[in-house]
Amino acid sequence: MQRNPISKLDLGWVNESRVNRSAVERRTKTLVTRRSIKKDHQAAWLLKAITMIDLTTLAGDDTPGKVHRLCAKARQPIRQEILDTLEMPPLTTGAVCVYHSRIGDALAALAGTEIPVAAVSTGFPAGQSPFEQRIAEIHASVEAGAKEIDIVLSREHVLSQNWPAIFNEVKQMREACGEAHLKTILATGELGTLTNVYKASLVCMMAGADFIKTSTGKESVNATLDVGLVMVRAIRDYHERTGHQVGFKPAGGIRTAKDAMQWLILIKEELGDAWLNNHYFRFGASSLLDDIERQLSHHTTGRYAARHHIPLG
Repeated sequence: MQRNPISKLDLGWVNESRVNRSAVERRTKTLVTRRSIKKDHQAAWLLKAITMIDLTTLAGDDTPGKVHRLCAKARQPIRQEILDTLEMPPLTTGAVCVYHSRIGDALAALAGTEIPVAAVSTGFPAGQSPFEQRIAEIHASVEAGAKEIDIVLSREHVLSQNWPAIFNEVKQMREACGEAHLKTILATGELGTLTNVYKASLVCMMAGADFIKTSTGKESVNATLDVGLVMVRAIRDYHERTGHQVGFKPAGGIRTAKDAMQWLILIKEELGDAWLNNHYFRFGASSLLDDIERQLSHHTTGRYAARHHIPLG
């Protein structure tokens, strides 16, 4: 796969960009009502969604044992009897996402698999630490074995419209990542306007981001379909103009199979099948997998399992 390269900052394109909020809201409102996916088709979509999950734990009480349980769930996210009934081969989640201090634990628990470890970095979630320290965090996580790095933007540069500062910041972070893929978190709930979301998306892609991501999951407002639509259309516009394909990751507040279906429909309709894989689309989630497994259990047995029968990890 060819990565999105670092290019030049096109301020003309950025400054002329505008987003019509009412049009965005009309589109997302109809998006979730115009399609109805049921039974075997829904089960197939939910199985695909599992392979796109960055199974995440980012809490102060993370321990080696907690990470090991999470990784065991990443290795076998669905009970074997459900897979047997659906005649499905084994599958795994797209990645496991942890703090830097838990990278070694995750790598040990995932040994022998191809599941990558993603690490949050650069002063996550606020991004307020000194720039040199944030770059050092990236180097440390890559050296520890992380294959993907989730970084956070300096929101002040977006709010002050300082696009060269954002470009240079992300560009240096991409260079620090080396072969590790860079996922740039916009923290859209703190950017003020949808136009800012679109412009920040463009600048991050110009700076070489492999993915753009909605949120840290720690803001008061996280992934919404409105900001998702704006970001995927920025990705589509960027691809049409440059030919480079950039991934998208909604994160924060995505907890149910219904939520996952809405995001998959958004990607299908706005970007197409080329993005419906874990190379270009991920969910950032911790509890989503529980509900997907519960829905698949209902599909195969005709009844809902008790929640204690489907524990995460």
